[in-house]
Amino acid sequence: MAQLLVVWHSRTGGSEAMALAAAEAARAECFVVCLRADEAGPDDVLAADGYLFCGPENLAALSGMMKDFFDRCYYPVLGRIEGRPYAQMICAGSDGEGAAKQLARIAQGWRLKAVQEPVIVMVDAQTSEAILAEKELTEDQLALCRELGAVLGAGLEMGVF
Repeated sequence: MAQLLVVWHSRTGGSEAMALAAAEAARAECFVVCLRADEAGPDDVLAADGYLFCGPENLAALSGMMKDFFDRCYYPVLGRIEGRPYAQMICAGSDGEGAAKQLARIAQGWRLKAVQEPVIVMVDAQTSEAILAEKELTEDQLALCRELGAVLGAGLEMGVF
C-alpha cells in the first residue's frame, strides 16, 4: 500500500484543520502518516511515497516551524527522494503566494514533482486580533482540502504519480 506523509504546522488551527481534513480523505485511498512539522524527520520523509505539506503563511513566507522541518530534513534525504510526488496547502490571512512559492522552491531542490496546484485557503485575517484568533474554516474550504487529499492518495495508490 502506498504511503502518504502529511506534514503540517499551525498556531491558530487553520492549517491543522486543513491537514487533518486532507489526511482523513486520503486514508480512504492509501496509508497516511500525519505529523506536526516538529515531530516529522528524515526517516518519515524517506518512508513515504508522496507528500502533502501544509502550513500557514507568516509575514509573506512559510511559517518558521515548517521551514525548520525542511532545514532538518533537507540534506539527510537529498538525492534519495527525487521524482516523488507532492502537493501543498497554505492557510493565509491575505495572500499565500509567498509561502507557496517558497515551499515549491524547497521541493524543487529535493527534485520532487508537484502533482497539484497549491491549495491556498484565505482566512482574511488583517488585524492583530484576527491574526491571533483561532481559525474556523468553512465547509467549502475544508472540502478543497479533502479533495486534494483524496486525489493525492488515490494517485499514489494507483501509481499514477
